[in-house]
Amino acid sequence: MEGALIVSIVFGGIVLALAVLGSTFLIAIKILKGGFSRKDQMQQNEEARMIQEIYQGLSRMEERVDALETILLDREPEDRKK
Repeated sequence: MEGALIVSIVFGGIVLALAVLGSTFLIAIKILKGGFSRKDQMQQNEEARMIQEIYQGLSRMEERVDALETILLDREPEDRKK
C-alpha cells in the first residue's frame, strides 16, 4: 500500500512538473513571437492614447484651477488679507 502511494506521488509530481515546464515554454514562445495579436495591439494603442488624452486634460484643468484660485485670492477684501 505504501509503495503504491509513493509511486502515485512520484508520477503525479512528474506530470505536474511537465505541465509547468510546458506552459512556461509556450508562454516564452508567445512572448518572443510578438505577444499579442494585431487586434490586441490596436486595442492597447487605443487605450494608451485615451490615457494620454485624459492626462493632458487633467493637466490643463489643474492649470485652470490654479488660475481661478489666484483670481479669487486677488479679489479678497483688503480687511481679510491682513
